[in-house]
Formats: sequence, C-alpha cells, structure tokens
Amino acid sequence: MSKTYAGARLRRLREERRMSQVDLARVLAISPSYLNQMEHDSRPLTVPVLLRLTEAFGVDPGFFSERDTGRLVADLREALAGEVAEARVSASDLAELASRMPAVAQVLLDLGRRSQVLAESLAGAEGGRDAVPGAAGAAAGAVPRSAHEEIREFFYRRQNYLHDTDLAAEELARAIRIRPGEVVRTLSARLADVHGVRVSADCDRLHRYDEQSRTLQLSARLRPGQQAFRMATQLALLEHADELDRCASQDFPAGSTAHGLARIGIANYFAAALILPYRAFHAAAEEFRYDIERLTDRFGLGYETVCHRLSTLQRPRLRGVPFSFVRVDRAGNMSKRQSATGFHFSRAGGTCPLWNIYEAFAAPGRIHVQVAAMPDGQRHLWTARAVTRQRAGWGEPGKTFAIGLGCEIRHASRLVYSDGLDLDNTAADTPIGMGCRLCERLDCPQRAVPPLGRPLAVDENSSTFVPYQVADRAQ
Repeated sequence: MSKTYAGARLRRLREERRMSQVDLARVLAISPSYLNQMEHDSRPLTVPVLLRLTEAFGVDPGFFSERDTGRLVADLREALAGEVAEARVSASDLAELASRMPAVAQVLLDLGRRSQVLAESLAGAEGGRDAVPGAAGAAAGAVPRSAHEEIREFFYRRQNYLHDTDLAAEELARAIRIRPGEVVRTLSARLADVHGVRVSADCDRLHRYDEQSRTLQLSARLRPGQQAFRMATQLALLEHADELDRCASQDFPAGSTAHGLARIGIANYFAAALILPYRAFHAAAEEFRYDIERLTDRFGLGYETVCHRLSTLQRPRLRGVPFSFVRVDRAGNMSKRQSATGFHFSRAGGTCPLWNIYEAFAAPGRIHVQVAAMPDGQRHLWTARAVTRQRAGWGEPGKTFAIGLGCEIRHASRLVYSDGLDLDNTAADTPIGMGCRLCERLDCPQRAVPPLGRPLAVDENSSTFVPYQVADRAQ
C-alpha cells in the first residue's frame, strides 16, 4: 500500500474548521507534534488517522488521495499550455503545486483565466487580433466564460452538492409528505394552500409565473415529472428566496446576470432535492445498485433527472457513489457538466470522440457501458444513453441528447453496470482524453486538431497514421 502524504489538505481542513493543531490532535488521538509532522509531509497519513478524519469530518478518504488533484492539474495544464510547451513549467511542477499548495494553484489558475479573458476583450475592443500583439496567442484555446459557464463552475467547485439547500428541501419533502406517484398533487396543494398560487396547463412556454394573478402556467406538453419539477422550482423561489440569495451571493454580486442565473440554478437544485428527497433516493439507489431505469420507474421521473440527482449524493456520512454527469448533443456541444469527482472536462474545445456518449446516438434508448482510461492512468466506468424530447406537433424538431454518468473504477463494483466486466483487465479499456486540443495521446489516429502548444513536424516526404505529427521537444 502506497503512503499518503497530504499535509496541505489536512492543514486546510483544520483551518476551515477553525481548529488549532492541539484541538485536531485531541480529536485524532495523536500528539500535536505528530500532527505537525503530517501537515508538513514529514510523516504520511496513517489508516487509523484517515478513519478518524472520515468519522469526525464526514470526508471521503479519497479527499486526501493524490488522484483527487487530477482535475486541478488538468486545469493548470490547460491554462498554462504555452508555458508547458516551452518547457518553462513541467507537468511534474504542476502536480507538485496542486498537491502541496492547492490554494496557491487555484489562485494561479484564476489569474490565468482572467488574463485570457482580458486578452480576448482587448483584442475585440481594438478591432481584431492584430490590434493587440500576442493577445490572440495569450488566449489561444480559451473562450471568455459566459454567465452560464460561471454557474457551471459554481456547482463544479462545490462538487455538485449544496448541503444547506439539500437539507432544506428534504425537510420540506418530509413536512408535505412527498410520495412517488403523488408528487404533482402534493406540490399543487402546497402552492395553493400556503401561497395562493393556482396551477394551469395553458402556457405557450414551458412555464410562466404571474405574480399579480398568483398563477403558475405550465405547458400542456410537459409530462407529470416535468410538471412536478417546475412546481418544485417555484416553491423554492417562493419559500426560500433568502437562502437562494445567500448562496448565490457567495460567488456573485447581487444584481449581476450570474447572480440571477445562480438563483435559478440553486432553485432547480432545490426542486430535484424536493421531489427526490436525499435519504429515500439514496436508499433506493443503493438497493438497486444504481440501476438508473429502475430508479426512473420507482420515482416516476425522467432518465436525465435521475442521473443528475445521482451526481449530487455527497452528503457527509451518507455518501453515494461520486459521479460525473454530462449532457451533449450530436454536434458535441456540452450543455451540462457536473462532477463530484476529479474528472476533468476540457474548456478548450470538444470532447473525446472515443467516449461512449457519442456511441449512444446510434442506439437511442439503450444504455452503453464503457471502461475508459485517461492519459494519467485514471480509469472510469461510464454509462451513456440517448434521450429525446419530442415536441407534440408533426414535423416539429425534437431535442436529442446523450446523457453520460461515470465514476472512478474503484466505485464500479457498486453499480449494476459492472456485472460481467473484468474491472482488473486494463487491456480492454478504451483510451480517451480531455479533448483533442489538450489530450496527451499524441499517437491517437482519431485526433481532430493539433495538440495545444506543440509545434508540428512538417515533412513533405512522409506521412503517418497520426493526423498531426508533432516535433520532438529536443529538436
């Protein structure tokens, strides 16, 4: 068993709890001097200490694993691609920084992103890339983050779990007695009895709330599960407005576009937690071994809603499998991405074409299973299925997405989808990456664009099976 050195994470955990070394040492039943040595990586974390930390603070032992720095390392590598390519910074330097000083690494990452956005803004303001020398190069591969992207990052930083919001939704579900099959009726009664809100199904949009008439209009095309979700979101806005503001204001100034979108995002989170209360849903997920289709039948909700809720089961002392959740369309546009793991989603281009989420479009309604290996050796079990939202009228275009749900291979045995798979056979893994621009697999014949920051080897006298041959760094 390899030794675990995680002094920076241990120190940060202690400081977040406003505990002195003496206080934490007492909780862990060790001496302050021994704790001090662990915080400075002079000694590794022992198994008994890890177990006591898990029990005392409700953190997964994987919190201290070096694998959980993978997302931060990948973000740094993306933001500093030019410096890595020029050998000013090595991959091992980034890994060391992320492991030992994660807070400093995050600040550096934020500064890099701000610089990229500023370069893009200056280039646009001056009339193009030639107006600001180097501006376009500084921002290569980076697109200024929109307000919607900021909201994705808001949930990403919280590993897609909002503790206070989840507890409040579960308490309301208990108070009004949410039950599968009765959700629409229960929510409609709550809106009417407590808020004087009438629900009607005569809206030309998905929904519209008229505050003056106290009417919540829903589209007649919505299925019962979708109706329940819209009602639950409206309840969140009516009953927990202050909590939504408080949570959104942690990252965004009041009155900003991002703040308004954050309120909606948190209200949507509340809605999912209300119609799928944590303890009941977690118990069913464990009982069914995370069989998504059985869960949709049990709770009467759609495939995407159930998958998204599965990706939020990270309550301390009652954790589910930590999942990554993604939704893409046929063109590869990623409209949703959330993660309770270290899985990294690229921000500099498309995703990997070898990922099974694209295979799902070929057989809608069928769940595809894949064991995928990242370039750094991390392995994940991914499920993918295409879902279609067909509108009612003939000839009207519907919406088709692929929904992906994945977990690290160490959790795979808890899923029914691992049955029959040899999880120890790495030779059968599908090698995927974070998207062609950032992928380190230089010999991949499926590569769509040159790797970011690597000069091409141009030779008119030969060609290779690899579309973009890169020059040797030593040349």
